Amino acid sequence: MLRHVAYSIAPGSLALSRSVLDRAADRRRDDDWLDKAWAAPDTQVAVAIGDKLLANSDRTALRLVSPAEAPEGTRIFLGIDRESGAGQTADGRAVFGVLADGEADESYAGLRELGAVLNDREAGIAVNLIGLANWHAVHTHCANCGEHTVVVEAGHVRDCPACGAHHFPRSDPAIIVLVTDDQDRALLGRNGAWPEGRYSTLAGFVEPGESLEAAVRREVLEETGVIVGPEIEYAGSQPWPLPSSLMLGFYAKAASTDIEVDADEIAEAKWFTREDLRALVEAGTMALPGSISISRRLIEGWFGEDLTGSW
Repeated sequence: MLRHVAYSIAPGSLALSRSVLDRAADRRRDDDWLDKAWAAPDTQVAVAIGDKLLANSDRTALRLVSPAEAPEGTRIFLGIDRESGAGQTADGRAVFGVLADGEADESYAGLRELGAVLNDREAGIAVNLIGLANWHAVHTHCANCGEHTVVVEAGHVRDCPACGAHHFPRSDPAIIVLVTDDQDRALLGRNGAWPEGRYSTLAGFVEPGESLEAAVRREVLEETGVIVGPEIEYAGSQPWPLPSSLMLGFYAKAASTDIEVDADEIAEAKWFTREDLRALVEAGTMALPGSISISRRLIEGWFGEDLTGSW
């Protein structure tokens, strides 16, 4: 059951959920069109090595190169920039990605560094490319028979030449939730691998055959012993391609307040008032998730304004 909980994430604040390109999935099997698009002089190419992206010198934007400048590697069609006013094809300017081999040098940067500073267009390009890069890296062989797979459909499918299986990119759904109680305190936890003072909202993967609401209740109960009542509200979603998650954000109201952490994943959990949180953050004794995280936006949605300081 979903009921109103009264908080919300500010529109447009989820850094990794922004996208402008038309993904133009209908062009992925059109080899003639793809060849012409790759040959067009105004086509742009984003380059990735591992989970790093080629960036400009001050790390405020991607460095998008021409096809002639692009390195060798797995070529991926990312979409069409229909609003650019440019384009050698009738559709608009094409955008590709290349997954290059080798070691990333200082001209490359990760999503954690770039995500919050990229514009909407480049944020969408970056998240899409890194998500596909991580998928390709772990799907080199067929899960059905073990044969080496081949890349088809402009980088969006891997086929097995032995058994004919088709392998598609997957996103693993995970819930992330800010729980509040009747005193309007927020429940935050510290992962056992984190240093003292680092807190976040609670999260976990959705299990097979489980609804999102059931996952919210199970994860909170398993990690903290707190029972979530009937009030659960969807707040927004954000891809997290590190490596392949889709974070589904919620606000929920607790039906109990006693905390008993699992002592496995969660080392410590506490209820925080807004005054507690502000004082700890301003004193520098508490660190919150970074600005690209949906967790940070859930916390600020409850808090009512932006907060300073992050991991």
